[in-house]
This record gives sequence, C-alpha cells and structure tokens, in this order.
Amino acid sequence: MPKAKSEKIMFYGTGRRKSSIARVRLVEGTGKITINGVDIEEYFGMETLKVIVRQPLVATDTLNKYDVICKVTGGGFTGQAGAVRHGIARALNEANSEFRPTLKANGFLTRDPRMKERKKYGLKKARKAPQFSKR
Repeated sequence: MPKAKSEKIMFYGTGRRKSSIARVRLVEGTGKITINGVDIEEYFGMETLKVIVRQPLVATDTLNKYDVICKVTGGGFTGQAGAVRHGIARALNEANSEFRPTLKANGFLTRDPRMKERKKYGLKKARKAPQFSKR
C-alpha cells in the first residue's frame, strides 16, 4: 500500500537471502540507489553485485524512474545484494502489478531458500567428520 510522506508516494518491499534482510523503499525520483545511507557505488565494491541490485529495475525499464532507499543487515555482500534485489522486486510489484509477470519470469520475486545447514553432534561442521584413525 503506497504511503504519502511529505507529498511523495513510497512503495515498500522486504527482501531476504541467506541471513541478510533488506528493507527497501521506492520513491519517485531519478534512479539514485542508497544502501545504509551510502551510495551503491561505495557500498558494493564488485561490479557484479551492483548489476544484481539493478536487475529488477532494468527488467521493468524503471531504472531512472525510482530512487531506492534501502537498509540491509546481516550476512555478507553477496547475500545482501540478493536481499536488496528481492526487496526492490517486491516494491516494484507493489508499485505496479503489471510488472509481476516480468519479475516472476526472471525469478526476482522468488525467495532463495538456501540456508546454512545446522551443525550435527559428533561432527566438526554440518557434514565434516573428525579425522579417522584405526589406532
């Protein structure tokens, strides 16, 4: 549901991937992307991560139509980039339901279910066993 804050319409989306959670706001603007108060160019060092974040905007041809303001916590850079992408896709879906087939076809609305497997007793990690010795 769009909310008016100082005459600007905002759309919200929450994105998750691995242990990262991104709270995304879309505001009509010029295409500026801000993550945790820092520009995307400074926040993500690798070019591939910047491309991942912009994918939903490029697919729906709204790259210069919305400003993205995002707060992201947890995980590493790759997980955070995936979470931001998921959040942007959900916010775009809220902004215009006609984007849904495009976003769904590209897999941007699907939450990546892969998580870290829990450690089991008797093992050093989830699957790594201690070194075996006959004697």
